[in-house]
Amino acid sequence: MVQIGTDFESATIPEEWAYEGPDADPNVLALLPKGCRVVWVTTRGASFWAVNYKITVQAVGKDAEKVYFMKIFLHERGHEMVEAEYESTKAWHDIVPDNVAKPIGWGELADRPGRWFLLLEFRDMTDKMPPASEFVQVVARGHQASASPTGRFGFHLTTFAGNQANDNSWCDTWEEWFTRAMKCTMENEIQIQGPHPELQALSEKILTKVIPRLLRPMETNGRKIKPSLVHGDLWHGNVGVDNGTGVPVIYDCGSFYGHNEFDLSCWRAARYQTNRSHVEAYLRVAEKTEPADDFEDRFALYTAVNLLAQKQDNEKAVRVPPLLQDFWTSILTTKKRALDEFRKLVEKYSGGYEEYQRGQTSAEIANL
Repeated sequence: MVQIGTDFESATIPEEWAYEGPDADPNVLALLPKGCRVVWVTTRGASFWAVNYKITVQAVGKDAEKVYFMKIFLHERGHEMVEAEYESTKAWHDIVPDNVAKPIGWGELADRPGRWFLLLEFRDMTDKMPPASEFVQVVARGHQASASPTGRFGFHLTTFAGNQANDNSWCDTWEEWFTRAMKCTMENEIQIQGPHPELQALSEKILTKVIPRLLRPMETNGRKIKPSLVHGDLWHGNVGVDNGTGVPVIYDCGSFYGHNEFDLSCWRAARYQTNRSHVEAYLRVAEKTEPADDFEDRFALYTAVNLLAQKQDNEKAVRVPPLLQDFWTSILTTKKRALDEFRKLVEKYSGGYEEYQRGQTSAEIANL
């Protein structure tokens, strides 16, 4: 498996958005404490879709400074993305407030109409991964303590993983939500790359055979899945350690209420710092969904779809010419791995849910 090197720079700060000084946009000021004075604003970094800033303010009549984090979205869907991240972050902060920056608000820039900003409390973090046992405790707590407001799968608005939108219209079953997500991923792939006969053929089998076989048994024969709040994009780039408290911090949420095991799908990609040890640590604090014997193949299915979505996200994001060779090698390798996973699953589950049902009936007869 080819990996992106540790010196890989995924995005640079556009020159027109680099800033250091005492000025802040009027609409940003309106969300800061009343009467405060902006001490300094400085650009902190960038993603492919946004530029980040640190804002330090002096509260009226107080010596202590307060610090905020601002994210300005440059994507054409910035209005949707900023609201989605605010609502996703708020949902996680309500459950694990020590581990998620408090969202303050969002809005459109007064000085640059059409550009949208998100304002959060500032968390001084290192970008290293926390110990696996501590990290998975936070994730599991979020999964276990959350509850879908409708009792269904989805979210009250579209959310994003990178630039990939999740259609979160409410669904009665996890199979329905995930099937729709798979279809969207394939539509994006064809739009970006054009027709791919093998991938399209595999996709049809994944939709009609593999997904029903692996996901439907979790919601039949008296079994149910609790719709849990999932982060949606839980790779190491969205995790850090608070330098003051030492606790794990998660951010850049693209949340929805889904199957908790879906959040583990980022923990298998070769270029990520999360790996099998994180999966095992999670399973020590959260049981596998029944039928537990299907866990490894459900994990493979979630991972394959996640890998394909990552590749699409990367293909739309490339901006760094000196690194194109290694970057595109990684993208092509990621696609190959997704195809390999799909092939194995299609071969193993060619009989679909019907074969599973026959096996269950045979087992019941044998036990009479």
